[in-house]
Amino acid sequence: MIDRAGLAEFLFRRREALQPEDVGLPRGQRRRAKGLRREEVAALCHMSTDYYSRLEQERGPQPSAQMIASIAQGLHLARAERDHLFRLAGHQPPARGSGTEHIGPGMLRIFDRLTDTPAEIVTELGETLRQNRFGVALVGDLSRYTGASRSIGFRWFTDPAVRELYPPEDHDFYSRMYVSGLRGVLALRGPGSRAADLLEVLTAQSEEFRELWKQHEIGIRPREIKRYQHPEVGLLELNCQILLDPEESHSLLVYTAAPGSESYEKLQLLSVITPASTV
Repeated sequence: MIDRAGLAEFLFRRREALQPEDVGLPRGQRRRAKGLRREEVAALCHMSTDYYSRLEQERGPQPSAQMIASIAQGLHLARAERDHLFRLAGHQPPARGSGTEHIGPGMLRIFDRLTDTPAEIVTELGETLRQNRFGVALVGDLSRYTGASRSIGFRWFTDPAVRELYPPEDHDFYSRMYVSGLRGVLALRGPGSRAADLLEVLTAQSEEFRELWKQHEIGIRPREIKRYQHPEVGLLELNCQILLDPEESHSLLVYTAAPGSESYEKLQLLSVITPASTV
C-alpha cells in the first residue's frame, strides 16, 4: 500500500537536498530555491511538472514501478534510498543484482561534469544507459535501442552498419573481444541470467558468433587506443579510460585524445560541429 504522506515528505526532502550543480544543471544568478525546483526534478525524471507536484502534494494515482525507478534516478538516489522510495510507493524494490539499470549517484555526479569530452555509462553487457552530447556525436545515440539490440555485442554480430565506424583491420579483434566478454559475464552470472539470454539469441542469429564461441577465448581486454572512422572528421585514435562501479556492475567510459595529436584537433572540431541540444 502506498504511503502518500511518507512518499511526499521523502521526495520533498531529497529535492531540497540537491543543488543544480549536483545534477549537471546551471545554478543561475537569481535563484532563491533552497534545493531543486519541482520543474527541474520533473525534467530529470522525464515526467510532467504537474505529475511530480501531485506526488509531493499527496495527490494523484499510485505511481508505477517504472515511474518510481525514473524518479529514483532523477533524484540521484543511492540504492538504499531507491529501495525505500519503492516501498513508500507501495512496490517491492527491484532485486539486487547485475541486471539493474539504476546508476549510482557517485557515478552520475562524475558523468554530469564531463561536458568537454565523449563519455557514456554502460552495463556489463555493453548496454548504453547514458551518453553526453559528445558521446552521441562520436558514436551516435546508443540509448535508443531496445531488447537484445541494446547490447553492442549483439549489434556487432547482427547489424553490419555498426562496423562502419571502425577500421576494417580492427574488426576481427572486436569480434573476439565481444565473444570473450560475454563468456566472462556468463561464467560470473550463470544460467538463467541476461548473459545466458544474450548467448541464446546470438547463437541463433550469427554464424560468425557461433564459430568464435567454439574457440573458448576468455580475458580479451580492450586495447589502450580505440580507433573510430568517423564520417565527419575521419580517423580518430582515442584513449578510453574506464571507471567501474562494482556494486551496480556499470562502467563509465571516457574518451580522450593526446594533446597536440591529430586526433585531439579532430575531437575539438567534433565539439564545434556538435549541436548543443544533443543529449
